[in-house]
Amino acid sequence: MRFNNIPKVFLVSILLAFTLFPSLAARRPEGQYRVMTCNIRITGLEADDPYPERVWENRKDLCIKTIRDEKPDFFCLQEVIYDSYNYFVEKFGKDYYYYGFVGPEMDPWTDGYHFIGKNVIFFRKDRFDWVSAGCYWLSETPTLAGSVSWETNRARHCNWVRIRDRKTGREMRLVNTHLDHKSDAARREQIKMIMAECALYQADMPQILCGDFNAGIKSAPIQYIRTQDGWKEMYEDIHGPAEAGFTCHSFLGEGHKPGRRIDFIFYRGPLRTLDAEIMKNHVGNMYPSDHYFVKADFKLE
Repeated sequence: MRFNNIPKVFLVSILLAFTLFPSLAARRPEGQYRVMTCNIRITGLEADDPYPERVWENRKDLCIKTIRDEKPDFFCLQEVIYDSYNYFVEKFGKDYYYYGFVGPEMDPWTDGYHFIGKNVIFFRKDRFDWVSAGCYWLSETPTLAGSVSWETNRARHCNWVRIRDRKTGREMRLVNTHLDHKSDAARREQIKMIMAECALYQADMPQILCGDFNAGIKSAPIQYIRTQDGWKEMYEDIHGPAEAGFTCHSFLGEGHKPGRRIDFIFYRGPLRTLDAEIMKNHVGNMYPSDHYFVKADFKLE
């Protein structure tokens, strides 16, 4: 949904305040699913931002509504910290299981922001059973929370869940990550680690890898994924391999200078992509995040 020429942030807030979040609709056809990847931006960075529409408290309902309107079967978030996590749990916790924020494997600290934005995964309670889940850190000590290697600028991690469709009995694995934003050398090692871990599973296990890779389609990390047996990307299945343009728009939308796509939905295993979209939702000059979200529909073959 798009509304233009609404420059005042309070008009946006009023509009959202009177918008009821829709409940989940009936299930999609058997074996068909919708996945989303959403970098929602670290909150609390707006203290010196002169633009109120970028402040989490003002845009959080638009962020929630943008996701909930799509009724995803599962969605992956990046850059989640305490206030955003609590708000997502409040709005989605009734309908979705969620994993990837709380626990000693997730953080050496129990409060405060220590430059670790979590990669949280949500999946529908009415459709899936929780089989297992885990977290590993993208470092040479993957079981040590907050550990760093390869001169990464910040500690980075990968969360995964294994779920079972209650109706079909089919299992699949959702993997969510966020690679380093400065060091290409670190990104190369981080993606190698993720690919090696995913390769532990049999080839016919459906796996979906979502995230902010901080790397474009021609970069070494993305090219490395393409060299691994069976890995493809959902948006490219539908729209082809050409550069689709930026997904990190810095709250500027189409006014952002030309750039590259860094948010992807990769997959491996017996599934077929049905549709995919880079979501450019906004209300006036307010956006859900400084990233466009990406969604895709697919079917297990």
